[in-house]
Amino acid sequence: MKKEIRRLGLSFLYALMGLADAWKNERNMKIHTLGTVLAVAAAALFKLERWEWLFLFSAIFLVLTMEMINSSLERVVDLFTTEFHPMARLAKNAAAGAALLAAVYALTVALLLFLPRLSGRL
Repeated sequence: MKKEIRRLGLSFLYALMGLADAWKNERNMKIHTLGTVLAVAAAALFKLERWEWLFLFSAIFLVLTMEMINSSLERVVDLFTTEFHPMARLAKNAAAGAALLAAVYALTVALLLFLPRLSGRL
């Protein structure tokens, strides 16, 4: 039992190390983190309803998750080939496209949540 708890603890440690590495080395993770801070600050300022927070956090975590998947796929492709290969390009582009779709969804959620409140204050 102790060994299983230790292995579980290590798996969480490795996951946190992966998050830290992505934040340190991936420009887009820093951009998304800034967007997260701004969105959460705006949500607190505008006193979002509970269901609105759910949409906001779902969008935030979707973007961060897709960015992590995109980064990991890019690294795996780079591990296996240093030369140009059309299939490597397609894989990287598909992963980047998925991250972009998540970001567009998050922007849509933010606009739907914040624009009505902003227009009321202008």
